[in-house]
Amino acid sequence: MLKVGLTGGIGAGKSEVSRLLASYGAVVVDADKIAREVVEPGSPGLAAVVAEFGAEVLTGDGALDRPKLGSIVFADPAGLRALNAIVHPLVGRRSAELEAAAGPDDIVIHDVPLLTENGLAKLYELVVVVDASPDTQLDRLVRLRGMDESEARSRMAAQATREERLAIADVVLDNDGPLEALEPQVKRVWQQLRERVGQ
Repeated sequence: MLKVGLTGGIGAGKSEVSRLLASYGAVVVDADKIAREVVEPGSPGLAAVVAEFGAEVLTGDGALDRPKLGSIVFADPAGLRALNAIVHPLVGRRSAELEAAAGPDDIVIHDVPLLTENGLAKLYELVVVVDASPDTQLDRLVRLRGMDESEARSRMAAQATREERLAIADVVLDNDGPLEALEPQVKRVWQQLRERVGQ
């Protein structure tokens, strides 16, 4: 089994790389997806979030109101630390379970947005960083995700800098250009990963 960490700043295109790798046969462990699962209604994770932030972070039907919680924690570093202290251990346990279920010849891609911020590079045999300039990230967040510019800048500022991410990268995928320029790079990386596991 080859354990690969995949990360990139918000709006850099990491999710697209993750999707492509899954389509080639990688086992993808998606930290964002797991982070949503561990705070589903009725979960101990959601109960802990409500205990920390209050019932105002719930929707009318008892689910987590992500935009509301996001507006709180991205403006408050202490709040973000508190949220991370609840969610990250739950995500770590579930990620380990999914990894353990993979086969000995599998390439397991851990799709982790905050890999750099949380000092997780040492957990992986290889770290792949999807890189885009801050201007490109901002444009995608505003134009494609419909964020207002101040929210987009706040989300970007809450993450590691581009330089910090590049410092831990074993492989860098340049995603400053169009999507068509990304896939050939991802295919090359996939081939290199397969060679490392003897496929």
